[in-house]
Amino acid sequence: MTVSQFFMPSTNLIGPGALDEGVDQIVRLGFKNALIVTDADLAKMGMAQTLVDKLKHQGIEAAVFDSAQPNPTVSNVNDGLEMLKQHSSDFVISLGGGSSHDCAKAIALVATNGGKIEDYEGLDQSAKPTLPLVSINTTAGTASEMTRFTIITDETRHVKMAIVDKHVTPMLSINDSELMEGMPASLTAATGMDALTHAVEAYVSTAATPLTDACAKQAIELIAEYLPQAVKEPTNKNAREKMAYAQFLAGMAFNNASLGYVHAMAHQLGGFYDLPHGVCNALLLPHVEEFNLKAAKDRLEHVGKLLGDNNSDLQGKDVISAIKILADIVGIPKSLEELGVKREDFGVLADNALKDVCGLTNPVQANKDEIIGIFEAAYTKR
Repeated sequence: MTVSQFFMPSTNLIGPGALDEGVDQIVRLGFKNALIVTDADLAKMGMAQTLVDKLKHQGIEAAVFDSAQPNPTVSNVNDGLEMLKQHSSDFVISLGGGSSHDCAKAIALVATNGGKIEDYEGLDQSAKPTLPLVSINTTAGTASEMTRFTIITDETRHVKMAIVDKHVTPMLSINDSELMEGMPASLTAATGMDALTHAVEAYVSTAATPLTDACAKQAIELIAEYLPQAVKEPTNKNAREKMAYAQFLAGMAFNNASLGYVHAMAHQLGGFYDLPHGVCNALLLPHVEEFNLKAAKDRLEHVGKLLGDNNSDLQGKDVISAIKILADIVGIPKSLEELGVKREDFGVLADNALKDVCGLTNPVQANKDEIIGIFEAAYTKR
């Protein structure tokens, strides 16, 4: 047997009111000057200013970098680094969903390791830990607040770089479900299906272990039951809290078992067309898993059972049908064509997907024509 490793932040706060407890812990860590990395929408909503005020009340200064794009870019990272230097920040806080967390991780990594973020594409390319990083999550999906994965778009190559590095794991993650209650239905759906993809890909991964299996299965059960509720009832506190746990569990699973071709392919769609990551995952998931049935039939059948046992609409359905039905229930778009993807780009997208580190743990390895075939299957309506 091989030795497995299990990566996650040393401290994780989950539940209503976690933000205030997190600020108290930041104070005890002794930091004095934060760079808050967030997006323009959260800044406009006043959420970033609320955090600034909470920190200032505790004697901590903070500057806000609110330019993290939905698919954060190399330019975002470089601009954030410049602000970090201007304000002599001694730690970084990410506030938001996966985009803010990924951008913050990249800034913190380059701040201590030097060079440029492109130097760290791939697995464990850094030599030093990042600048201390605290991640405050506002969505229930990406789990980037607790993983060693960072996805940055290289806008010159139109490629999403997968940076998988133990050094980018935040030291403290905060999942306050009260911060998630204002998420619109479309974002709730996309991030929730992202979490489902994390759990399913981790469960069928060639690097799965009993620890990751336990996390993945519990995440699938919670998502099947509570994602439709969270989409339909945005202020449902119980559903929001359960989804916060679900996405975190899915993060624990894929942070250690890694992922597969769904993410390897979705990264290319996001980098090429600037599309929402969760939506791309949701569209690709049933088609990739149909391809994977030849190598992971028993595990995928168990995924179908877990989905059906926890959602009456999915009961008695095979796993591929159950995934498609759940995507329909929560309002995911039905085809890549609907998102503006072009068939003539499939060759380039397939080439880049096969270079993505996430594909290494897919249960069966594909060639270029097979990846193109999966894109083709997702191109027309489910």
